Amino acid sequence: MPLELDAWLELTQEDVLDPDLPICDPHHHLWDKPGDRYMIDEISRDVGSGHNIVQTVFVEVDAMYRSSGPEEMRPIGESEWVRGIGAQSDSGLYGRTKVATGIVGYANLNLGARVEPVLEAMESVSSGRFRSVRHTCSWDEYEPLRSHRSGWPGMMAETKFREGLSKLIDRGHSFDALVYHPQLSELTELVDAFPNGVFVLNHIGRPLGVGPYQGHRDKVFEVWKKDMAKLAERSNVLVKVGGLGNRVSGFGWDTQPEPPNSQELVEKTSPYYLYTIEVFGPERCMFESNFPVDKNSYSYKTIWNSFKRMTQGFSSTEKTWLFHDTAAKAYRLLALTDR
Repeated sequence: MPLELDAWLELTQEDVLDPDLPICDPHHHLWDKPGDRYMIDEISRDVGSGHNIVQTVFVEVDAMYRSSGPEEMRPIGESEWVRGIGAQSDSGLYGRTKVATGIVGYANLNLGARVEPVLEAMESVSSGRFRSVRHTCSWDEYEPLRSHRSGWPGMMAETKFREGLSKLIDRGHSFDALVYHPQLSELTELVDAFPNGVFVLNHIGRPLGVGPYQGHRDKVFEVWKKDMAKLAERSNVLVKVGGLGNRVSGFGWDTQPEPPNSQELVEKTSPYYLYTIEVFGPERCMFESNFPVDKNSYSYKTIWNSFKRMTQGFSSTEKTWLFHDTAAKAYRLLALTDR
């Protein structure tokens, strides 16, 4: 990560709360871009900053694709690369956290039934770490919210996409759903078509706060709440609770002279996060860092402190689910209750 960002994050300091609480971080990325590196050294510093991060799950981010071969097979290079980083972490030379015990990879589900060889290859190169596919479904009429990775209107209802998803589910893997909040009803329809699948909603459905949504936070919140409550009626949907540090949420923490502390984050994020936990239940919710994307807004130490602050009144069993075991069960990792 850029050095100036690290210097900015250092401006806000606080002690780690409940440092022994075991945590599985189910959502982080890794990349190596010119002037922007987040690899084993960088994530090891974050997970080693004081919280008890037992293990993590890597989520695809369009990194380290193969440079040759069939187009549909090139993304398996990312899982192949992350498997190696996981092996580095397993050596113990980078700290006690097991990084990337699970991998959420990318496969083009719009290939339909032809995606099966891609999934087979993903399983093979990941040495048992592959757990899920994230195929970005996010789309909005506001063009700055789109990228080369975006979906398109109605994609989740198309036959080919659903054929590909069926192949994924048949192989025992889950599906990580990345959508914007106006698409939550579409996602609910998709879930209804696959009652035997496991769906993991990323970033509480990404309630938007930029572009046409800026200045309408209360209205967006009410629409988001209604659609989240409907989605929560589907028992095969789990939720990653976090992600509001992304710039599309519109909180603007990255523009402040100093980064927010954990109490400030609780004040802004708890209405979203606690509502999600209320309607889905702790056993279907997992706190996430979404680093290094959200690192533009706050430090790793601060975001996990904020989660701990907002759950101070929760039981130890509920905390076990939220901080570790929901993630472990979603990605078929070793849960605390199984040890």
